[in-house]
Amino acid sequence: MTAWAVALLVGLLFTKVDWFSGPLASSWLGENGPGWAATIVGAGALYAVPPRTAAETRVEPVGLRETVSVRAFSSDAASDIVPLRRYPTRGGGLPMPFTVVRFNLVDPRPTPESLSERYRAAVRMAAHADRHGVDTVQTEEHHGVENNWLPSPFTFAGAVFGATERIAVTVSAIIGPLHDPLRLAEDIAVLDLLSGGRLVTVAGIGYRPEEYEERGVDWGRRGKLQDLLLETLLTAWTGEPFTYRGRTVRVTPRPFTQPHPMLLVGGSSRAAARRAARLGLPFFPSAHLPELETYYRERCAEYGTEGWTMMPAEVTPLLHLSEDPDRTWAEFGEHFLHEARTYASWQSKDIRSAVRSAATTVAELRAEGVYRVVTPEECLTLGLESLVLHPLCGGMPVEEGWRSLRLFCDGVLPRLKD
Repeated sequence: MTAWAVALLVGLLFTKVDWFSGPLASSWLGENGPGWAATIVGAGALYAVPPRTAAETRVEPVGLRETVSVRAFSSDAASDIVPLRRYPTRGGGLPMPFTVVRFNLVDPRPTPESLSERYRAAVRMAAHADRHGVDTVQTEEHHGVENNWLPSPFTFAGAVFGATERIAVTVSAIIGPLHDPLRLAEDIAVLDLLSGGRLVTVAGIGYRPEEYEERGVDWGRRGKLQDLLLETLLTAWTGEPFTYRGRTVRVTPRPFTQPHPMLLVGGSSRAAARRAARLGLPFFPSAHLPELETYYRERCAEYGTEGWTMMPAEVTPLLHLSEDPDRTWAEFGEHFLHEARTYASWQSKDIRSAVRSAATTVAELRAEGVYRVVTPEECLTLGLESLVLHPLCGGMPVEEGWRSLRLFCDGVLPRLKD
């Protein structure tokens, strides 16, 4: 799963999502505590409702322009709706773009000292982003990659939570079948408690057979292993004893977020959509796949479950901020190309991903627009739903990453409110 999808996940606060529960209302958006659900119901307005009232309270979007209104599906439900806060909107009453800072900590030619500095700089950057109002950090999981791609996103997330107060961390995505379900349930529960509900986890099955082979996991059983993982997580987070592989187990402590931490099913196949629908979990396509969203909703109706889909937009580029884009492409373009070529080497024709580049040169990559270097003024005019900053892309020098982040925080974020 990629930053494109992450941007749209956290962008759900400004789009067509009908219903979600758990951490977003309690930690990102207000102080109402766990067990609330929230939804956008107008231009930059957010409301919280109890997730399971006797009247099955719901709110839904009824306009995304100048006015804010609420429609509840029962006559007495409106009294339960609690405004959390209004978000700033930009011209025409449209909400501000959602903001993401992505870290995968790639470094093709590190020393132990330089890689340590990169990791510590990323945590400091996350704290800087937190202070300046960025909405989420996004990170991910890959194993055994020559360029040192981050293999342990939850450890990194814990470091970020320890250095921040408000920003979310979206792990998008974990490779579910490679994880021990009980240990993962514990790790997510502890991070959920430490962060006060700021962790979002997207569970995919991956697309690199070599990652399974290296860990002795059967690639052919990945679907069944993913089912076991998701079912175990949802049961484990109740805090009650249950039967797991023939023995009675119990996972404690219970998470902060109730009924469970934010968990989405990622993928680009009908099997992934069915899995999410059967379990009543949100679905997170890895690319702009409206036909798969339709299939997911049909399966939800078939299973009698409820959910929502967070799908990448057709265009959500990875951004780097610079006062002189020509200079930046000339000096640092190979870093963007390194990441693009790494992704391309992993993708077969059957892989559907929002991260897709056919570029073989820096000039081709720049022309594609998948990776963009823009000035603060250009960034403000992009008109995107989400702004995804990738300051340390492809082993980017740390000092250049800081320049990009500071330009974004100082030259873009304050002006988005104008």
